[in-house]
Amino acid sequence: MSALIGDKGYDGDGFRAQILDRGAKPVIPNKSNRVTLHSFSKRAYKGRNVIERCFCRLKDFRRVATRYDKLARNYLAAVHLAAIVAYWIN
Repeated sequence: MSALIGDKGYDGDGFRAQILDRGAKPVIPNKSNRVTLHSFSKRAYKGRNVIERCFCRLKDFRRVATRYDKLARNYLAAVHLAAIVAYWIN
């Protein structure tokens, strides 16, 4: 079963219903003012932080953040190079 991981901004009943209709499980924490609480996997939600840090590190490269390339293949090559350099630095 697939899961959609989102932050508290996507904690709406309509959005949760759409996720369930598509056959995925919503992994979204509850807002602080929510009346009916939904359960979610805290372990799966922690993986979201890794993805966020990866995108943040890729956006440190100006060419990737501003997307100077017009062709998708050139942009993908720039993302690959930025990922290699970011991994190599750390």
